[in-house]
Amino acid sequence: MRIDYAVKGNIIFTKEFGKYEVIKDGYIVVQGKLVKGVYKKLSGEFINLKVIDYGNAMIIPGFVDIHLHASQFANLGLGLDKELMPWLEEYTFPEEAKYADVSYAKKVYSSLIRELWKFGITRSCVFATIHKGSTKLLMDMFAKSGLSAYVGKVNMDRNSPDDLTEKTEDSIRDTEEILKEYSNKYELVKPIVTPRFVPSCSTDLLKNLGRLAKQYNVPVQSHLCENYGEINFVKKLHPDCKNYTSVYSKAGLLGEVPTIMAHCVLVDEDEIELLVEKKVFVAHCPSSNCNLASGNAPIRKLITKGVKVGLASDISAGNTLSMMDIIVNAAQVSNIKWIESGRVDKPLKLTELFYLATKGGGEFFGKVGSFEEKYEFDALVIDDSSMPAFKTFSIEERLQRFIYTGDDRNIKVRYVAGKKIEEPKSYF
Repeated sequence: MRIDYAVKGNIIFTKEFGKYEVIKDGYIVVQGKLVKGVYKKLSGEFINLKVIDYGNAMIIPGFVDIHLHASQFANLGLGLDKELMPWLEEYTFPEEAKYADVSYAKKVYSSLIRELWKFGITRSCVFATIHKGSTKLLMDMFAKSGLSAYVGKVNMDRNSPDDLTEKTEDSIRDTEEILKEYSNKYELVKPIVTPRFVPSCSTDLLKNLGRLAKQYNVPVQSHLCENYGEINFVKKLHPDCKNYTSVYSKAGLLGEVPTIMAHCVLVDEDEIELLVEKKVFVAHCPSSNCNLASGNAPIRKLITKGVKVGLASDISAGNTLSMMDIIVNAAQVSNIKWIESGRVDKPLKLTELFYLATKGGGEFFGKVGSFEEKYEFDALVIDDSSMPAFKTFSIEERLQRFIYTGDDRNIKVRYVAGKKIEEPKSYF
């Protein structure tokens, strides 16, 4: 049954990159799961509509995290004085091997989903592990929570620890089983083809995953050009390919279906052109890139060239699920990038980063991340009344203060696809 209603408050969102839309004491009319429109006042046609009045609170779109590793949540804050490859070997791979045990997976995934809810992450793109059983469990748990996610069974058939190395045929079979079972099982939770990265996937596996993605019309996510050691390894494995990006392209895993590539710290000019041509999304992971000394991704340059970009936590290389903290970190590294570039790449403004954290990443899910007509109504109600104030702030200033100095306690209500989502602890 469709439920129509309106929410009232101080509305702020970004319809365009770098430009706020602000409606003080405005209304968002919701029809079912979709936004009908944003109004300063409600006309006669809405006279009998139920109005939920949030008073002086701000209403913003839900945050979208387009790259995180669910299985690494238990490692949050560990090993962050190492570079990528040693960090994987010492911390990440031993932890991921534990997810053969579904009961262990349930404990960690339950906690993760509650944290995503807490920080207002209404949509996310998630790596699970190679394990079919615990990957299915994670999808079922997300569906029960009411949060939206793409969840991928990770694929690894080479250059990996014994307990995380699949037989190629098993990896393909298990992936296809999940695609068959889950492609149409839930409205808000879907499978995504997930080769971990080129070093851990043989050419045969990559090509078959490309085939499956196209056959079942499901998206793809992986990692690209994160670290010098990783890139050099790919060159040794694929000397016939022009660059790292072209390995994915040759396998049919780059833009044949909607595609996210995480990091892209060290992409060259040819790779950027290919990302633009294939309409690939880049998951910008500023916290992770700092922690593992990967580098500072050229985000302004990528956006200027026409690459689609969203923000991401990349836990547990990233040390937080708070999108507010990630926005701040992205702003800080952008300032540093500007100085390092000889003041060529302009720093990313808060209006631009807020767009990336909402509509920019939300575009991967369709019409998500804005309050425009026919967008799915994902929203957060932000009560900043507990924050010290000695003068009057504009709504734009209140949003900035919340992002830079607020926390999850300021997020009072969460909506996903028109439905108010309560804390999911009772589901598990």
